[in-house]
Amino acid sequence: MEIGVAFPQVEIGTDPIVIRDFAQAVEGMGFKHLSCIDHILGARVPNDVPWSPNYTRDRQFHEPLVLFGFLAAVTQSIRMATAILILPQRQTALVAKQAAEVDVLSQGRLTLGMGIGWNEVEFVAQNENFKNRARRMEEQFEVLRALWTNELVTFKGKYHEINDAGINPLPVQQPIPLWIGAFQDVAIQRACRIADGWFTRPWMRPDDEGKATLAQVDAWLAEHGRDRSTFAINAVTMAKNGSVNQWVDETEGWRNMGVSHCTFRTIDAPYETIDQHIEACRTYADAIGLKA
Repeated sequence: MEIGVAFPQVEIGTDPIVIRDFAQAVEGMGFKHLSCIDHILGARVPNDVPWSPNYTRDRQFHEPLVLFGFLAAVTQSIRMATAILILPQRQTALVAKQAAEVDVLSQGRLTLGMGIGWNEVEFVAQNENFKNRARRMEEQFEVLRALWTNELVTFKGKYHEINDAGINPLPVQQPIPLWIGAFQDVAIQRACRIADGWFTRPWMRPDDEGKATLAQVDAWLAEHGRDRSTFAINAVTMAKNGSVNQWVDETEGWRNMGVSHCTFRTIDAPYETIDQHIEACRTYADAIGLKA
């Protein structure tokens, strides 16, 4: 199982030296990937989505692809993953171009986790349709993969039209892995059908309910002639939940369930400084026997 760490978006601040030091520190500890949350805009007041209070204007979010361009230059081996990028609120060809550039600059270290989003405020501000975002994202996956694997693309769908055009440079990975972050069953089924992997519900635990969910994922994969050998599953261990022993037990629980990836997340844990986030990552890495 590959172990990674979540970039502490809302706590890390804006000092590029601090951002560099965090990324280099976790890479040096042996973490294999660094994931990053995405939001372009935060509303002044929360809406009626349960987790909305965590995503207002008062919470800081670095733009993931710009951030990854920076991190590509200051790291050597750690993969970078959006977890997740809200794809339907973005122009597809532009995402293809930006992601290809990050992949080139990082020498093939990018994974794009995508999601349909929940904050209509962001879609309205970017003149994108919130109502058809799920259907549109499916077509976006087709367009992205075509643009990453062909010098020239001709495509005509319901939401996109490309006439004998392409991006240059193409990415190192052809195509860049596309995962889906999904909470609802219909979205998880979509991941099993069209994506290369699934970012699990952050609150999902390696218990009986988690085991049942993974069994359902296996069934959905089988419906589409797939299995976990070609489908990544990224679970989460949260620092804010319990002691170091609980972190280890949870991670080993995921390993025993056959999950391919696990991300240690210090966001919203009671740490007052980035040094404390780094120390928590080091404590976790030592506890699970992570090797640099």
